[in-house]
Amino acid sequence: MNRKAILAFTLVSTLALGSARAAEDGFTSLFNGQSLDGWEGNPALWSVQNGAILGRTTPETNLKHNTFLVWKGGTVSDFELRLSYRIVNGNSGIQYRSRVAEQGPQGPIVSGYQADFEAGKTYSGILYEERGRGILAQRGQVTRINPTPDGKHAVEVLASVGKTEDIQAGIKAEDWNDYIVIARGNRLTHIINGRVTADVIDDDSAHAAKSGVLAFQVHVGPPMTVEFKNVRLKALGGTQTAEAGKSDQDWFQGKWKATAGTRDGQGLPQDFVDGLKLTFTGDKYTVEWPGGEGNGTFKLGTAGSPKTVDFHSSDGNVVPGLFEVNANELKVAIGIEGGPRPANFKGAEATSLSVVYRRQ
Repeated sequence: MNRKAILAFTLVSTLALGSARAAEDGFTSLFNGQSLDGWEGNPALWSVQNGAILGRTTPETNLKHNTFLVWKGGTVSDFELRLSYRIVNGNSGIQYRSRVAEQGPQGPIVSGYQADFEAGKTYSGILYEERGRGILAQRGQVTRINPTPDGKHAVEVLASVGKTEDIQAGIKAEDWNDYIVIARGNRLTHIINGRVTADVIDDDSAHAAKSGVLAFQVHVGPPMTVEFKNVRLKALGGTQTAEAGKSDQDWFQGKWKATAGTRDGQGLPQDFVDGLKLTFTGDKYTVEWPGGEGNGTFKLGTAGSPKTVDFHSSDGNVVPGLFEVNANELKVAIGIEGGPRPANFKGAEATSLSVVYRRQ
């Protein structure tokens, strides 16, 4: 190679490297390549192997429900997510703007938007709403989700971004593929290996999530393995990156209003739920309910899973509990004063109460 060719090669390489670096500006890595620090899931199913997050089920797993590895660094609203995935057998997906519905016997159960992918040849790239409205866009579709008078929804197909078989041809079987998810307002876009696979405008405002958790799925069905690496996130005009540094104590602060509750396996009366409110300021709390109120201090225990909270009332009693919190939702399960801590968020015992709050 002559000198001019060497100089040209060096220049092109430098420009290409600079361009690649510029393209990644503003992204934050969510996975350190060595451990699941900052993530929560069933350790029997999730681990790190060869620098990648590994989700694996075996014939002995006998998975009874879909379960997830949940990113605990904050919530996502308007964002761009980039990662690489590889799957052998079965089905998986990337949950976003989602919520932890409950702690199942085999790990967290999550509901919400899902960027689907699979080892098969049908669903990779679609937009599916887990435990919700189902398929919102088949592969290759541009859709609008419209509310209907009966409180449900209708999927309107607006256009096509390509034939599903052509998109599938660009997805590598049992090998690494690049997935990009972009969410901005009510516009949701999925891209695999540089090709748009689904594009959705969600105008069903009663059900369209604006923010929520990020999570990865292992699916009920045949034994499977799924891997994720190079997981990075960029906020698009939002505050997710700053919020990722918030502590649980920070998330608690402010005013919360109950949306649902359970005791002794039964739903709480709606008039009681409507009047149930919590306010946190520093380490102090105030609780309001129909016909009364109470106050005191609270202390969080964040080392275990699920995380714990103790409410120290102003009259000297201690109420033990569990909690999950993010930017918009607080879930609390409490026992009775001086009694045992609840085992989960189900509110199945007469001695425990489980309530979901939304930030006001």
